[in-house]
Amino acid sequence: MGLTGFMKRLTASEEDLYAEQVREESDRPGCTRCNKVGPGKLVKIAGRVTTVVFTPAASMPVLEAELFDGTSTVTLTWLGRHRIVGVEPGRKLVAAGRVAVRDGDRKVIYNPWYEIAIDADAGR
Repeated sequence: MGLTGFMKRLTASEEDLYAEQVREESDRPGCTRCNKVGPGKLVKIAGRVTTVVFTPAASMPVLEAELFDGTSTVTLTWLGRHRIVGVEPGRKLVAAGRVAVRDGDRKVIYNPWYEIAIDADAGR
């Protein structure tokens, strides 16, 4: 890292440094950046879960997880699910499905295929 890179890291906010770290670890072959996905597109994305919210409903429970890749977020929504083991804040996921837009500009993938990403360094 040169002087410019050092100065950039020194003056960057914690949020910017975290976003950069997540962008680097979410850079996977075949995955699209969250800020590049659009409605109707079948995509594969990677990132970290930032929040998980369960909304109970009389007709159908809904589990939502926000997936952040350092550029933007996509909401992963499972209909009829109360909980999914391993889908929790901080966890790395790869998810795939068709993108929908809800509430004007909120990108959503309903009932996505997903895989919990395992760190190569885990256990060291």
